[in-house]
Amino acid sequence: MQITVNGEDTALAEDATVADLVAARSGGHDRVAVALNGDVVPRSSWPATRLSPGDTLEVLAPTAGG
Repeated sequence: MQITVNGEDTALAEDATVADLVAARSGGHDRVAVALNGDVVPRSSWPATRLSPGDTLEVLAPTAGG
């Protein structure tokens, strides 16, 4: 299926979840936040939140800077 992640078209398996996406994109990074179609998805819901064709996600990670 096709979804948009951080503004980029992305292909995923039809049964992909938010947890699958985070594991693939961030290498399992534990300090990320995810918004699905504009709504924050709580980390506890990632494994049960299935993605659908056309979904838009933002995967955000904090960065250090000065």
